[in-house]
Amino acid sequence: MSRNRFYLASAPIWRSLLHLCIPMIAGMSVGVIYNIINAGFIGALHDTSLLAALAYSMPVFALIMAVGGVFGVGGSTYISRLLGADGGSDSAPDRAKQVGSFTFWSALAAGVVVGVLGLAFATPIATLIGASGPALAPTAQYVGAMFAFSPVLVLAFSLEQLVRAEGAATASMIGLIASTVANLLLDVLFILVLGWGVLGAGIALGLSNLVMVGYYLWWLSRRSTAVSLTPRWFRADREMLRTVFGVGVSELLMSSFLLVSALVMNWVATGYGEALIASMGITQRIVQLPEMMCMGLFLGALPLFAYAFGAGNHARLRRAITAVAIGIGGLTVVFSGLVLIFKDQIVGWFSTDPTVLAESSALLTAMLVSTLFNGFTGLAITVFQATEQMRNATVMSVAQGVLFVPVILFGNALLGLPGVVWSMAVTEFLTFLLAGILFWTSRRALSTAPSAEAVASAQEVDAGDEDPVPVGA
Repeated sequence: MSRNRFYLASAPIWRSLLHLCIPMIAGMSVGVIYNIINAGFIGALHDTSLLAALAYSMPVFALIMAVGGVFGVGGSTYISRLLGADGGSDSAPDRAKQVGSFTFWSALAAGVVVGVLGLAFATPIATLIGASGPALAPTAQYVGAMFAFSPVLVLAFSLEQLVRAEGAATASMIGLIASTVANLLLDVLFILVLGWGVLGAGIALGLSNLVMVGYYLWWLSRRSTAVSLTPRWFRADREMLRTVFGVGVSELLMSSFLLVSALVMNWVATGYGEALIASMGITQRIVQLPEMMCMGLFLGALPLFAYAFGAGNHARLRRAITAVAIGIGGLTVVFSGLVLIFKDQIVGWFSTDPTVLAESSALLTAMLVSTLFNGFTGLAITVFQATEQMRNATVMSVAQGVLFVPVILFGNALLGLPGVVWSMAVTEFLTFLLAGILFWTSRRALSTAPSAEAVASAQEVDAGDEDPVPVGA
């Protein structure tokens, strides 16, 4: 059994989680630290409209990443379940190679489509997400740059998921850190040296993700024992589409509804002035650190959940879920507490505008409270995805967006600015309660085997398709 497969199959739970999650946390945390530094670079230009442009553009970036998640999360969980059902042997089932090829080529095609459409409508999209006045032009520039690199961004997220599908957490971390370092260096060049502002930040983002894609392509081609990206393995049969999209679409729905939430937030917040939008951009980057650390935990454990479920090792699955929940609780309490203590000093790193400083301090408190619930909600969604509970994953994915709209509208009408500031925390709490109810009612699903159709499909492929015919032959 390979070293990576050992951590998925039989290593002690805490040892497995250290192997899978620590590199993921490190890679994602470095990326968040970069985002904070990036906001500092833009803030050094002393133009509030540029900071506002970063805040306006975040939903677009999330939506592009969600397209990658459709294929990356759907494909990677399928591969991990197949490896678990295969009994932990070093040779991957042929079906896993087919899933890898389908994920890669489909993600690339989707990225091209999103990029072409986004570039054609960059300015209307910037207007749609709430940008106006001085912030409109830089927002359109940043959004346009992201859409220009959309195939790269979609592939980066999808390939990172494929790398982790067989437990290669260290390789995943290397790609994330390499991209972050490249992004930082390119930011210095494009923003500080060449003076390209947010356009330079967008170009740096795309080129740095190209570095990540290059590394993951090399690793999957040379080091992977489970995944193949070559066209000869490509399959798009009914079971492939049902399984990959059944899980992956929950990612797209979640980001789509979060985009709706962000649009409503931007529209409401615009009424309180550009300073509030800039404050949102600052605080969102700060709270990303505890959020990404928690995400590193449950995403790092995702292949372990799927592998244990595929292998029918339900006791190991339950122990893994419990351990990750303990980790999420500890991380959010400790980090959020420290940031709350030093929030005024931290906010002061990004702006000297008194209005921005005051509103950022209030926003940061509310958003840190929301992180206490967000991590557990993310864990529940991840477990649902790993264990083929597609209905529950979909319900959770749309819940936050559906709940947020009435919460912020009611809060704004009843309490004004404080209602807007605390709307996300209230929404996260309600979503957390829903996650708890769905998780409790789905306990039986955590003790059942993967779908018989998926297992039978994989067995049929292994038995009768050892030398696949190239696509189109």
